[in-house]
Order: sequence, then C-alpha cells, then structure tokens
Amino acid sequence: MKKNIIALSIIVSCLASVSVNADPKTPGTSKGYSTIDILNLGVPAELNTVSVKELEKELADKPPMAVGFDIDDTVLFSTPVFYRGQQEFSPGEYGYLKNQKFWDKANCGWDAFSRPKQIATQLINMHQKRGDSIYFITGRTGSDCDFTTNYIKGVFNIEKMHDVIFAGASRDEYLKTKPIKDNNIKIYYGDADGDIISARQAGAEGIRIMRASNSSYTPIPKNGIYGERIVLDSQY
Repeated sequence: MKKNIIALSIIVSCLASVSVNADPKTPGTSKGYSTIDILNLGVPAELNTVSVKELEKELADKPPMAVGFDIDDTVLFSTPVFYRGQQEFSPGEYGYLKNQKFWDKANCGWDAFSRPKQIATQLINMHQKRGDSIYFITGRTGSDCDFTTNYIKGVFNIEKMHDVIFAGASRDEYLKTKPIKDNNIKIYYGDADGDIISARQAGAEGIRIMRASNSSYTPIPKNGIYGERIVLDSQY
C-alpha cells in the first residue's frame, strides 16, 4: 500500500509539473485543462471563460478595432490537410513540416478539405457586424498563391479581406508578435500557447480558442494555463 501511495504521489507531481509548463520558453501560471479534460469533466469553475454574446456585449460601446485570428484549429479544422501531408511526404514522422512542397499543397489547394469551425463563424460575424478589421495570422510557411486567403474569405463571407499573413514558425521567438503589433490588433484569437503569448507581447489580449480533441496537432494545449480568457464551446 505504501508503495502505491508513493507511486501515485510521483505521478501527481509529474502531472502538476507538466500542467504549468506548456510552451517551453514561457512556463504557465495556472493548471490549465485540455479540451479532452473539459469534455470528460465539464468546464472547471476556475477557468476564465467567455461566450460570444458576452464578448459582443462587452465590445458594444467600443469603436471599431483590428482583431486577429490564427488559422489552424482556430478558424479551420485542418487536420485532414496535415494528415494527408504527413502520409505523402514523411509517413509517421514530422519532416513534412519542413518541406516546402507540403506547404505549397496545403496553401494552394488542400485547404479545400479544411472544415470551418462554428465558433469562428460566430466570432467573425460578430466582429464584422461591429465594423472591425479582421486579420488572419498563421504560423504556416507561406507559398506563392492566394488560395487560403480566398478560401477563408469565401467560407466566412468576409467583406473586407486582408491577405493572410504567413508568419512562419520558430523555436526561438514568437513570430506572430510583430504582425499583431504592426497592425494594431487589440484582440487575437488562437488555440496554441504561442498565440496567447504573442498577443500579450504585442500589447493585445490573447483569447483562447479550444483545439478540437481529435486534432492531429498534439499534444492538446492546456486551456487557461496563462490565466487567459477561453471562448466557451470553441472546440467546434
């Protein structure tokens, strides 16, 4: 029995350590819960959640502003694109993410297989109704085509569409910070820890969109790990 208690203590200690260290460059400040946790346990009371209606009410008296969205797992469920890319370019491995041929496929046509998220439609409609300028900033590597820009414009019925900003990815810095700041974005929605951190570095509010539990982009982030607000039911 004593051995079991010791083993359990070690497991709990390890889980606690993981929960406050999501992005290796920026340790978390709270426990945080993945989408899987929330689906199994319900929404924990300590999470700072907000609904689209609550956001709309909060912004009602504020003038139009610039807002930003991440793409993958935020506005689009793009797992089909990444799954196909891995199968074609580096089966069972992640080398495809460094292959420009994959990004050209993804950005120049395969996004037709990405499913728009319901929460993105609700948020984009709300911000368009307010007259806000909407930007899309992704960590993808860019390609010489406009397919993703046109696809997002069409599926979300965006009236004044800015070209998608391909910030790229880095292990050393948060590359989304600069375009968020350069475009004077006040709210940036994203599913990844780096989205929240990038927004804060740029002086904006980072609001978490929950990554779908069946996303191929793993591990699933711990929502609320930085004390950020989380949009309710945003996994869909």
